[in-house]
Amino acid sequence: MKILNSHNLNEIQYSEIIVEKRPCLQKDGTPAEGLFNTWIILNNAKQFNSYTTQAVKEVILAFREASNDRSTIAVVFTAVGDKAFCTGGNTKEYAEYYAGNPQEYKQYMRLFNDMVSAILMCDKPVINRVNGMRIGGGQEIGMACDFSIAQDLARFGQAGPKHGSAPDGGSTDFLHLFVGIEKAMYSCTICDPWSAHEALRFSLITEVVPALKLDGKYIPNPLVHTDKWVNEFGQIVYGTAKKGEDLAQAKEFLKQCEVDFTLFDEVIERYCTKLMYLFPNCLSKTLNSLRKKKLEHWDKNKESNRDWLALNMMTEAKAGFKAFNDGPKDNREVDFVRLRQLLAGGCEWSDELIREISPQFQKVND
Repeated sequence: MKILNSHNLNEIQYSEIIVEKRPCLQKDGTPAEGLFNTWIILNNAKQFNSYTTQAVKEVILAFREASNDRSTIAVVFTAVGDKAFCTGGNTKEYAEYYAGNPQEYKQYMRLFNDMVSAILMCDKPVINRVNGMRIGGGQEIGMACDFSIAQDLARFGQAGPKHGSAPDGGSTDFLHLFVGIEKAMYSCTICDPWSAHEALRFSLITEVVPALKLDGKYIPNPLVHTDKWVNEFGQIVYGTAKKGEDLAQAKEFLKQCEVDFTLFDEVIERYCTKLMYLFPNCLSKTLNSLRKKKLEHWDKNKESNRDWLALNMMTEAKAGFKAFNDGPKDNREVDFVRLRQLLAGGCEWSDELIREISPQFQKVND
C-alpha cells in the first residue's frame, strides 16, 4: 500500500467533543466499503452543548482532520441529547474568566473565528444535524454549514443584545443571506426564537423531520401551530409557538410522548448517500462557489468584529454574562430600564453600575 503524507495540524485526544467515523450507506442501504461519514459531536449536554475554549480547539482540529480524510464523504456536525445542538459560548467560562479581560477574549475570538472558517473551508460537505436548540453562537456555527436538517422540536435564534453582546460571530454576516434583511434584523435585535417550522418557512434550514412519537406513530410538535393559523391581525403564522391555555395543554400532551430520532437519522443518512453519488471535485467546487457568498461578508468583518467583541467585555458583556451566569433562574437579565436611566444621567461604566443593574445583586438587597 502506498504510504500517504499526513496534512493534519496536530494529533490530539478529544475530551470535550466526540468524533466518529460511520459507514456511508449505498443506495441499497449496505455500507460502502472503505467510505465513511465523519460525525463531529458536541458533548456538553449539561450546559446545552455550549462550547468551551477547549471544545473550540477540538472542533477546529476535527474539521481539519475530516477535511483531509480521504475516506470521508460528508461531515455531520451535531451534539449529544435531544435538548440542544448548541447554545453558543459557555457562559460560565465567559462570566468567570473572560468578563473584564478583553485581551484574553480577543485570543479566544481568534479561535472562534478559526472554528467558523474551518467549517466554511472544509473540503467535504457539512450537514448540521440540529438535534435541539440552535441559539446564539450555535446558530452561527450552524449557518456556516452547507445543509441544516432539524428535528421539529428545535428552536433557532440569537441572544446577543439580551445578554451583552452582538451576533457578530456570523449572524450579522450570514443570516440575511438565508431569510432576508428584515427577518435578519428582527432576529438579531429582538432575539425572539423561531420554531423549526418557521425556520423552514423562512428558508433558514433545509428540512424538518418529526421526532415525537405517540403510540408508535410520529406526530408533529404540539407546542407550535403546525397547520396554517390566522392570528388576530389576519397573518398566517404557521409554525409559531402556542400561547396561554393552548400552550399549557400542549405541554401536558408532550409528557405523554417520547423523542425518537430514528426517522431523523434516516434522513441524515439519506443526504449523505446522495452526496456520495456525485463527482467529488465537482461537488467541492460547487460548495466553494456557493460558500463565497458567506465568506465575502465573513472575511471582511471577522477581525474588526473580534476587536469590538473583546473591548465589549469591559462593559455590556461583563454585565450581561455575569447576570446570566450568577442571576436567579427566573431572572438572568440586567435591569435594562435602570441601565438606560443611569447612562442617560451620564454614569460611567464601572463595577458599581454593574452591581446596580445586576439581578443577583438586587436579590441580595431584597
